[in-house]
Amino acid sequence: MLNFEVVNPTRIIFGKNQLDRLPQLLDDLNVKRVMIAFGGGSVMKYGLMDKLIEKLTEFEIIYFGGIEANPEFSTLMKGVELARKERVDFILAVGGGSVIDGVKFMSGAITYPNDPWEVLDRKEGCVFEQAIPFGTILTLPATGSEANSGAVISRTELKQKRTMGGPLFFPVFSFCDPSLIATLPKRQLVNGIIDAYMHTLEQYLTYPSDNLLQEREAEGILSTLIEITDVVENPNNYRLASNLMHCATHALNGNLRCGVPTDWTTHMIGHELTAFYGIDHARTLAIIAPRLYENRFEEKQEKLTQYGKRVFGLVGNDLEIAKEAIVRTEALFNGLGVSTKLSEHTVDYDGAAEKVKNVFIERGWTAMGERQSITPDTIEMIVKSAY
Repeated sequence: MLNFEVVNPTRIIFGKNQLDRLPQLLDDLNVKRVMIAFGGGSVMKYGLMDKLIEKLTEFEIIYFGGIEANPEFSTLMKGVELARKERVDFILAVGGGSVIDGVKFMSGAITYPNDPWEVLDRKEGCVFEQAIPFGTILTLPATGSEANSGAVISRTELKQKRTMGGPLFFPVFSFCDPSLIATLPKRQLVNGIIDAYMHTLEQYLTYPSDNLLQEREAEGILSTLIEITDVVENPNNYRLASNLMHCATHALNGNLRCGVPTDWTTHMIGHELTAFYGIDHARTLAIIAPRLYENRFEEKQEKLTQYGKRVFGLVGNDLEIAKEAIVRTEALFNGLGVSTKLSEHTVDYDGAAEKVKNVFIERGWTAMGERQSITPDTIEMIVKSAY
């Protein structure tokens, strides 16, 4: 088992009818001025904002809406300026992973004295040294951002996505109410399943480890997500909805990575496809993952076999099981209505492989994956094979 250290200070408040606890949690933090940050109009349309307003009468409320599905740096900077002007002392993120990611960035940028992009751009010596505290009300289970300290921020005019994170960026608390997903569109539910599934595979489909608990926990999440795909058609089924939300949180709350090798190359490629073509994040993962597993088949074969046996119940020859595990994974994504071909998501796919390769070269990403064996040339081959 590999060495590891894990800390997760976020209080998860899971289940129905828990928002009555919100005022007391804010009082305990001595909060006076709350910014409610959200995305589109669904928070208003389905009555959640009205409930929050009703419960937060003791606090001064500042509203900031319009955070995009891939949170935009320029939009978030408007929120930063508003929070500074209104002297906000707490931010409440109401939405899915994009809103929560955006709030993580804002919480650090509000007190940062210079251009916050230099932090995201990894300029030497530039870090967020303090952050405004924030909490979340999760409306879309997918990214696990409600229970971790990471975020991904987009800057469309540069066609770039940047990651950020650190101990300052754990939510103080997160309300996870599965009943809130009942009004979500099918597309978002599908994306949520794929996102949680791929977060798990990035920490599992590497090579066998001695951390048997983490292996089984990952397999449990994968098996559960396969079992509850009917949530796409039945989001008001609390059993299905609660298990989806619970899986999505556990897929990226830090536990799965304890003592095991991880990959994350599929995500690195996927981020660039979103930056270049605006494809939903989860769908970029579905496009790339099967092709990456084929490309790295020998390195991942032992774990692919384990995955095929334990998650899909395959029996027979180990080599054939490993190959079939990739087929079954792709079939899962296709069965959810998601094409795994880049050409079916954008007409401008020609040259995508070279674009992504060049980004990796520019950033010095020359040795990736659990064995550090994936090079920019490998990336080019993987993306081309996904056309």
